Amino acid sequence: MWSFFHKLGSPPWLYRISGTILRWLLPLTLILLAVGLFWGLLFSPMDYKQGNSFRIMYVHVPAAVVAMAAYYMMAMAGAVSLIWKMKMADVAMKCCAPVGATLTGLALLSGAVWGKPTWGTWWVWDGRITSVLLLFFLYLGVIALYEAYDNKEAASKACAVLSLVGTVNIPIIYKSVDWWYSLHQPASIKFFGESSIDTSMQTPLWISFAAFYALFACALLLNMRNEILQREAKTAWVHRLVEDES
Repeated sequence: MWSFFHKLGSPPWLYRISGTILRWLLPLTLILLAVGLFWGLLFSPMDYKQGNSFRIMYVHVPAAVVAMAAYYMMAMAGAVSLIWKMKMADVAMKCCAPVGATLTGLALLSGAVWGKPTWGTWWVWDGRITSVLLLFFLYLGVIALYEAYDNKEAASKACAVLSLVGTVNIPIIYKSVDWWYSLHQPASIKFFGESSIDTSMQTPLWISFAAFYALFACALLLNMRNEILQREAKTAWVHRLVEDES
């Protein structure tokens, strides 16, 4: 376990293993996206209340859930970076931010598209939407902090602290529909107890969840590989890599 943990701190090893993972994960991601989205958007039955507008769920819900999970991952990487000074944890934290911001932006945009025909408005300042917007700003804050500091070690510490403090927002997002009046419906899928969504709609949603998690992993690994090459540009192993590929 500890040997694997130490290997994660090695830029050449992480670069190589991420390339191997991506060779398998990228085609799997494309397959999952195609199956989940085509099934959900084209072949799942129409909702008896919302009609076809509910189909945006197959983009909106996975994007929102994975965006929150990505923030936890960014915060954990920040904690590892702070405590153990692991450079690859810093890389992971930095690379999580733009991917998480993109997913959060997609969740907000798709939610607005869903809200207009369902609620009659593009935007309301309820607890759920406002807390997700805050999540978006937290991601942007991490990105901005990295660019604001000339000293990258200081930037890493500041971003790690912001990431950790921002985790208090994630439970607020989850519980906002229970704590405050909201146009959002409660969770339709329950891990314990009976879900309120029919299996014919639920199955493609689970596939979409898997697809978005895989998409996040692909985007993160690609981002990290690029960041590693930039940071290690002057090292011998990168020079050998360039020579081998040229």
